[in-house]
Amino acid sequence: MNSKSDKKDNNIEKSFLSIFITTFSTIFIAELGDKTQIATLMLSAESGRPIIVFIGSSLALISSSVVGVLIGKWLSKKISPSKFALFTGALMVIISVFLAYDTFKIYI
Repeated sequence: MNSKSDKKDNNIEKSFLSIFITTFSTIFIAELGDKTQIATLMLSAESGRPIIVFIGSSLALISSSVVGVLIGKWLSKKISPSKFALFTGALMVIISVFLAYDTFKIYI
């Protein structure tokens, strides 16, 4: 009996750890060198108060993440995961095409 509950606890822990690591690494890599990080760097340098800038930027990132999580939860009830993956993939391709066009129109 204990073995069954241990397996269930282990699966819950693995899924938590897996989701946490995937989320952390994805967001961390996505945020490296983007305009938010550059703005935070500038604000910290200009103000000379890095702790206050850290707290403000952390709360801002948390707030925007809450919005994303809530919208994601709402969408998960409206759209199947496979349709959502297809939609987000298509959206990424469209954005990439527009960015590539914008980049290369200088040379055309």
